[in-house]
Amino acid sequence: MPKMKTHKGTKKRVKVIGSGKISIRHSGKSHILTKKTHKRKKRLGQDAIAPKGAERKIKKVLAGQEGR
Repeated sequence: MPKMKTHKGTKKRVKVIGSGKISIRHSGKSHILTKKTHKRKKRLGQDAIAPKGAERKIKKVLAGQEGR
């Protein structure tokens, strides 16, 4: 059976934090920002924790990664 490869696109977008949870970025911060409030844009700029269902999928595609 071949080794499982790390999904490089996911590796660049997510980060596994110390507690084992996955830190992700909010979407909706790249364009059409004029109609969004300052408060909303500030909130979107902060990192978020991935939900449990997505966390399992993300960890599966990062499975081939060493040292995580």
